[in-house]
Formats: sequence, C-alpha cells, structure tokens
Amino acid sequence: MKRSLSIDVYFDFICPWCLIGRRQLQAALAQFKAAQPEVEVNLVWQGVQLLPELPFDGQPFAEFYRRRLGSDQAVRQRQAQVREAASAVGEQIEFSRIERMPNTADAHRLLLHASELGSEAQVEALLERLLAAYFKQGENLGDRATLLRIAEQCGFAPEALAGSLRGDGLPFVSASADIAGRGVPCFVFDDRLQVVGAQPAEALLEAMHLAVSGLAEREA
Repeated sequence: MKRSLSIDVYFDFICPWCLIGRRQLQAALAQFKAAQPEVEVNLVWQGVQLLPELPFDGQPFAEFYRRRLGSDQAVRQRQAQVREAASAVGEQIEFSRIERMPNTADAHRLLLHASELGSEAQVEALLERLLAAYFKQGENLGDRATLLRIAEQCGFAPEALAGSLRGDGLPFVSASADIAGRGVPCFVFDDRLQVVGAQPAEALLEAMHLAVSGLAEREA
C-alpha cells in the first residue's frame, strides 16, 4: 500500500511568523520528498482568523501595533526581530508599506472557496500571492476588489469566488477555530503530531519522518 502523509497548516495572513513558517515548511518538504519520494504528501492550509474583533475595514497598522505593544520603540524592536527572522529564510517584509491591519475574514473565505474550485498549484499560487500582496506590497487583504483581482491573477474566475466574500466583518469561523489559542503557525502531521510556531525546517522534517514511521507501523 502506498504511504501518505497529511499536513494541515493553521495560519492567518496577517501573521509574519506564518510566512516564515511557510518557508521553513517548503525547505523541509523538499528534503523529505528527496528522502522518501514514495510518500504522497497531502498539504492543506487551514485558515484561523486571529483578530475577528477588527472592524470589516480594518485599522491603521501603525496605530494598531502602537496600542498593542505600548510604544513606538517596542514596535521598532518587534519589527526588527521579525525582519531578521524573515531574512534568515530569504524573505523581506516591508512593514513601511503596510497601512492597514486588515480584517482577514474574507481573505480566508476566498482561499477556502478557491481550494474547492482550483488545482493544488492554483491554491498554492493564490496563497503565495496573497501573502506577498500584504507583506511586500502592503495591499489591503480586507478589500473585496483587491482579493478578487489577486484571485484572477492566479487563474480563478472572479465571479466564481465573489459570492464567498461577505464584506461585513462577520468572523471567519472554521473547524480550526480552537487552534488560535495555541498559536499560529501550527503544523499538524497525520492528524496526531503537532508542531507550533515558526520552527526550523529541521524540526518540521523530523516531525514528518516520525509521522510517516508511525503510519508505516499501523499499516504493517
């Protein structure tokens, strides 16, 4: 019987550690597939809205973080920490371009609906483009027109996805809602082995091998 490995990644678009964790996962997956090419990997991105209380049109980004962290100096220190971690995985986060902290409910609805309509490659491209739009171009992921334009760039028909966007700030609630309390990113391997946070690729790779070993034991 062909072996398989399921990976569920719980994330929010506004969390820079989720972008960093995505890069770590990609590095780990490349190594895993080279070592165990016979294992079929099923990867699913599960949306978690970290800030459902945000108004539907979001809040000013700088003001949000100043209130959250207490001072401009604390914000600069936190952003420097994040930029350093992002640089270590080949990413550059442009905090200066981000004007709004968006309500991500509709962005999650968009990706969820897209995953039902498109191919795995299209969904991966859409996720990548949405993250880049926010962290590199500073685009507003709470804006309906922005979301549909990005989806169209990834090969989706805007009219097919438009119905999934509410535009009213109603929280995005999914089966993964309880994950937010544990932190994101959260990686769940084979529905039983969990790794929380933007861990090094080596930690994710080890979890993959452990999960597959357990799967092999059950199927033996």
